[in-house]
Amino acid sequence: MSAADVTATPRRREAELLRLPGWCGTTAASLAVFLGWAATTWIALHLKADTTLHTAALFVHLASLVLGFGAVLAIDYYGALWITGRKTLSEVLDFTAPLHVPVWAGLGGLLFSGAFLHPDLSSPLTCVKLGLVLVLSLNGVQASALHRRLAATDGVTVPRSLMVRGALTASVSQAAWWGAAAIGFLNSQR
Repeated sequence: MSAADVTATPRRREAELLRLPGWCGTTAASLAVFLGWAATTWIALHLKADTTLHTAALFVHLASLVLGFGAVLAIDYYGALWITGRKTLSEVLDFTAPLHVPVWAGLGGLLFSGAFLHPDLSSPLTCVKLGLVLVLSLNGVQASALHRRLAATDGVTVPRSLMVRGALTASVSQAAWWGAAAIGFLNSQR
């Protein structure tokens, strides 16, 4: 053992002791998502945008939908390629890792811009949509944690529990995104 190894060991132990467990980060991210969702809902209740701001918010809303949902579709497609044996887990994780940024950027844009679109919060459909947005946001936090867990495996022997978790994550994601988009379309027809 070299002198560098001896001095690195106490630093490594100190870093391990200071590192928070994974659930702490996931819990903090979930809390941040909930607070952001609550803040935009509060803004929607208390702020009435003029026509110009409404039009700009509508553009940002649609662009954010394309950005976020498009990235989600790409991630889920690559997951399906892995499940069917057409891609390795390593290839899928390498491809999808950078897509988390446009997913979150799109979702943040949807939340923020949606607050300026005069949502009818007395409508049950709008309340369902808001619930779906919260579900897909919290599912996104969980999906990020799942990505880290999958990256920690050897890529060959993935535990069945992670496979089931991945399938449930993708199913919840698709149901929530498509449901929110459909309700948004229906609300725009009124």
